[in-house]
Amino acid sequence: MEYTAPLTSRALLRLSGGDVVHFLQNLVTCEVEKLADGAASFGALLTPQGKILFDFFLLRDGDAFIIDVDAGQRDALAKRLTFYKLRADVQISMDDRPVFALWGDAPSQGFVDPRLADMGNRHFGALSETNSDEAAWHAHRLALGMPQAGLDFEFGESFPHEALMDQMGGASTGAGVDFSKGCYVGQEVVSRMQHRGTARNRFVKVTSDNAFAPEATGQALTANDKRIGTLGSTSGKTALALVRVDRATAAIGDGNPILLNGAAVMLAPPAFTRFDWSP
Repeated sequence: MEYTAPLTSRALLRLSGGDVVHFLQNLVTCEVEKLADGAASFGALLTPQGKILFDFFLLRDGDAFIIDVDAGQRDALAKRLTFYKLRADVQISMDDRPVFALWGDAPSQGFVDPRLADMGNRHFGALSETNSDEAAWHAHRLALGMPQAGLDFEFGESFPHEALMDQMGGASTGAGVDFSKGCYVGQEVVSRMQHRGTARNRFVKVTSDNAFAPEATGQALTANDKRIGTLGSTSGKTALALVRVDRATAAIGDGNPILLNGAAVMLAPPAFTRFDWSP
């Protein structure tokens, strides 16, 4: 079955102009120059300290680009892009088309989510029929272990490695972070973290025998009475959490329970990740 849901939490920007490719290539984490017409990537605009200020889908639309971003961040992103463009030939405008997620059996419209094909497709513009909602979409996202800024972590507080952006898409898509491209804002910090292998914190899946309470988001995960992580968004018995990988693997290796409010939970890396989890 194909599921289709409107994502009212998302909004679009359109960037065009003679300098738009060069402008974006030198600003965001993902590869822009090699992006084919109709293809999309996933990337971010970072702080100079290398933390995620905005993350988004970037779709090539002829000589222009469409950015799919958190709706509450669209105006702030447009303002930040305007700040960076100076005298460059780049026009930034609002695109008021709705955003939809399609997943399940062979989604028939839109573009494949560049982070992970199993996430399904994104579509911009009206659809004749929908049969699901955003809550179901987030349940699907959490089942696959895909973190989302604004729900699992705050903007401006996490590094791309922590949010698994170095794990997304595989080498063929350059989704998340492209480590072969040139400089962009925050690139020095991100590259150093990559080459030194210093990403201590990662998002992992969390499962429980009982449904997580809505207020559990933000609460501490502990082992041996020590904090090892923080719970992110939840759906039923599934959640995500940002954890110290070394502390979590040590606890699992020693057979010590991981606890949330005194109740045992289970941790596992999302299936699409490749970071070391062995105790």
